[in-house]
Order: sequence, then structure tokens, then C-alpha cells
Amino acid sequence: MKFAIVILNWNGEALLERYLPIVVQYSGKTDIYIADNGSTDGSVAYVKENFPNVNIIQNSSNNGFAKGYNDALKQVDADIYCLLNSDVEVTPGWLEPIKDAFLKFPDASIIQPKILDLLKRDYFEYAGAAGGFLDQFGYPFCRGRIFQTIEKDEGQYDDTTEIFWATGASMFIKSDVFDSLGGFDEDYFAHQEEVDLCWRAQNKGLKVYYVGASYVYHLGGSTLSNMNPKKTFLNFRNSLFSITKNLPRKKAFPIIFVRLFLDAIAAIRFILQGKPIHCWAILKAHLSYYRHFGKMYKKREKVNFIPLYYNTKSIVWSYFVYQVKNFNILVKD
Repeated sequence: MKFAIVILNWNGEALLERYLPIVVQYSGKTDIYIADNGSTDGSVAYVKENFPNVNIIQNSSNNGFAKGYNDALKQVDADIYCLLNSDVEVTPGWLEPIKDAFLKFPDASIIQPKILDLLKRDYFEYAGAAGGFLDQFGYPFCRGRIFQTIEKDEGQYDDTTEIFWATGASMFIKSDVFDSLGGFDEDYFAHQEEVDLCWRAQNKGLKVYYVGASYVYHLGGSTLSNMNPKKTFLNFRNSLFSITKNLPRKKAFPIIFVRLFLDAIAAIRFILQGKPIHCWAILKAHLSYYRHFGKMYKKREKVNFIPLYYNTKSIVWSYFVYQVKNFNILVKD
């Protein structure tokens, strides 16, 4: 298996200066690519001057995470793509457990390592933690992270196991699978496009795995922080996109109706917290979703939809009503 590490960059010279040397140091002879999304800083010049063996792919403009990777990966020759955020610090031997897992589990199409917090290194990181899941209403959460509650890493997720979605912060995917899925949906621009990609893979009978023996540290929030209203907009809208695309009609429409109610509660909660701009972001997310509904509906996969896609019925109810903050005590349905 030929691996290639592909790091998407946009005006991230400072991040490349800090983290690229570590990727080079701990990745052996694996090919490394910087996919530059039309940066206007010194990113490209820095890489050319300091890392002549790192390949550079220059996209014409910043078209977001989805199109940025779609365009760049067409120029990468590998059996396995590693999509790696520019703000990730890898660790010694991080690739070996992933390679072993692809050999041990031939049905694995997508794999993610353990994602730890760079600034609080004994805790999981928000974006991915120990592997992602969905509840019945399409809300994503992770082993090790439910909403804003982050678990301490005490070895509870050192296993190798199937998950529903893998984080785009550090995602390994077979190149033929990425191509067969048509890559990321570029209408998402950024955020939750990896959830959609993994959901489409699941609908095709493909498997997504988490490998806890491999771990990396993620700074997070380098592009948009967790509480940036633009991220709120993208997360709420793109989640509705995924439900529309990836569920059969008899499930999708009732769930979308319930989401109108649940998202309204989230918006009211933001107002009560003194964050009206996030309430406005949720409203804009729904308006954008309605405008794009017809386009999303036409993208529905022509495959058998998986009968059970969710880990628990309502993560919102479990978290806010029953005060369940730990993945391991969630009631699985």
C-alpha cells in the first residue's frame, strides 16, 4: 500500500513552520503534499525553501476544505490518502498502527487515529476525539466528546473499533473509495463534509474504523473556532444537507421536521446565553438549507440505505435532560 499525506493549507505559514517539520520527521519515506488553497502569505515559499522534498499542489483559489481536497487529490498517486490538518502534531510511529489496521481489516475503507488536544494533552480534542457517531436526528458527537464536554484520555478508547464517521482533521481513506464516492460534496464548503462522506460510504456497505494505538495532537480552531457563528451556520446547515441526502424519504422528512423544532430550541438557548449572533446563524442555516433543498434532494444516493445509522436516539435529550456527559454511559438504541 502506498500512502500519501496531504495537508490542505490556506495562509497557514505559521502553522506549517510549527507542525510540518514534525510530520516530516515522524512519517518516514511517506510522500507528503501541501495542497495550497490560493494562499497570499509566504506558505508556499516557506515549504519550497525549507522542505524541497515535500510536494506542492497549488489550487487556484480558496474554495474551502471540500473542493480544496477534491482538486488536490486528483494530482496525488497513492493507494491511501491521509488528509491531515495543518494544525496537527503527529507522534513517533503514528502511521504503523494505521497501516496494520488496513491489512488486518480489509473491509476498512476509512480510518482515523485518536485525536488529542494539543494544549491540554491528556484530554481528547473536539474535532473527532475517539471516533464519530450520529443520533437519530443527525446530530454528530464522538467517543470522548459530547457537545462541549471533553473527556480525559485515561485509556478508555485505546481500542480498534468500527465508528460511523471519521474526522477530516486526520482521515485515512482508500483512494479508490474516495474516487468512487465522488470525493467531498463541494456545496458544504467546510464542516461536516467528512460526516457526509462517511455516511455515503456506509450506505454503500463500506466500513469506517478508529485505531486508538495511533494518536495525534490537534490544535483546533485554526480556521474557525468552535464558537464562531460561521461555524454554527455551516454545522447546522450541512447537517440538514446530510439528512436529506443520506436517508430514505420515509425517515428523512419526519426527522427534518423534528430538527426544525430542536434547532429552534438551540437558537433560543443561544439567546438566553447572550449569544444572539449564533441564533441568527441557525436561522440563516435553515434559510440556506431551504434554498438548496432541491439540489440536495437530487444528490440522494441510488443505493440501499442502511437501516440503522445512529448510535443513540437523541444526544440532545441525553445530554441536556439526563445530563449524560460521557459516551460510555449513553444508552445505545
